[in-house]
Amino acid sequence: MHYEERSLKIILDNLDVGIFTVDRGCHIAFFNTEAEKIVGYNRRDILGEPCTVIFDGEDAQEIGLLKDTIADGISRSSRQGRMITRDGVTIPVRANFIALRNEKGTVVGGLAMFHDLTLVQQLKQVMRDRYTFHDMIGRSPAMEKIFEMVNVVAGTDATILIEGATGTGKDILSRVIHSISPRTGKPFVKVNCAAIPDNLLESEMFGYVKGAFTGAEKDKIGRFQEADGGTIFLDEIGDLPLSLQAKLLRVLEDKEFYRLGSPHTIKVNVRIISASNRNLKKLVEKRLFREDLYYRLNVFRIELPELKDRRVDLPILIGHILRRLCAVRGVRLPEVSEEAMAILLNYIYPGNVRELENILEHTLIICQDKTIQTRHLPEYLQAQYISSKPSPPVSQKHADADNNRERDKIISALRKYGWRRFNAARALDMDRTTLWRKIKKYGIVR
Repeated sequence: MHYEERSLKIILDNLDVGIFTVDRGCHIAFFNTEAEKIVGYNRRDILGEPCTVIFDGEDAQEIGLLKDTIADGISRSSRQGRMITRDGVTIPVRANFIALRNEKGTVVGGLAMFHDLTLVQQLKQVMRDRYTFHDMIGRSPAMEKIFEMVNVVAGTDATILIEGATGTGKDILSRVIHSISPRTGKPFVKVNCAAIPDNLLESEMFGYVKGAFTGAEKDKIGRFQEADGGTIFLDEIGDLPLSLQAKLLRVLEDKEFYRLGSPHTIKVNVRIISASNRNLKKLVEKRLFREDLYYRLNVFRIELPELKDRRVDLPILIGHILRRLCAVRGVRLPEVSEEAMAILLNYIYPGNVRELENILEHTLIICQDKTIQTRHLPEYLQAQYISSKPSPPVSQKHADADNNRERDKIISALRKYGWRRFNAARALDMDRTTLWRKIKKYGIVR
């Protein structure tokens, strides 16, 4: 390598922007440190691979732009691009593509510079109060089924009931439904039925007129009127007092209600999404919830699984949450040591996704290094992992034999497909994240 070329690579490797180069066949020839951090690949694993592995396949807009740039030498850019991380998470990027020429001026490849727009997207999302499926990560069969159902029901005005344990993402799912529905751009109003005192719930939900009670010095509109034209989200609907359930039933049936102290009805056009961490059907059986209201709310029911029942999603959830938290804090994304990752992957998360977020936020505050170690995790997580370590297996020979067979099978697939992990993972019927973990586990090197 010439001195000038080596110096250029050192400079590119220290820039605060993701950079990679490709040959004319679009195989990756250089991958700088920032690109490693953004996409999650180690350059040793990705050099020589087709750049389609970090984009959304051959048909991705960015692949077309890069190929066109190599073909005609004209620079191009993508302001709303997408890249795929090692864990399979889609991230928003802004990318620029330029042609690479040799000393004779002949185009010999291309160079891509890209910026991670995760933080920018989050800021815009907060300002617009809009959510997408990017905010709910999941590839487990249960989550894929939910995404399919939501895509269908979001376009209707059907009343939706979301049930699931605390921390499973009921609030976010309701916002996703609103954001992809025809009512997007209209108000989204949340009412936490468990957080408002019973004696204030009616006035909060339906409003009141001046003089309705002591202290009512002027008219006040309620949450239903605020949500007119949009969506109202009734969280913890199972805690709604029986006295108010009859009024809610009338809103569902007649789309109208009385404000406190008023003889006149107010008509509203709202979509109702309700949620509960309690089983409403059991509450009906105990006569704690009106049966007629239950059937009105339960037009379309979605049950969110607990995190322990979708463990296959843990690796991509961990990567997604870490990336988001690092973007907000303005810090670089650290790696996760194998032992720390093992603890995170084997914990049962009684608090579900919310607990996982809290654990990772704690970890990032404690960790000042480039790699998250077990000592950075909350103490209760470390203690539980130590106490739950399994005793050595009775027959180590059997385990070693199984591991050797799996290792040989993986090496055979990698060699067959020229060490292209995407193709090898597909042939082995496993996702790329699982294949990556097994390559690390068995110490497989090219």
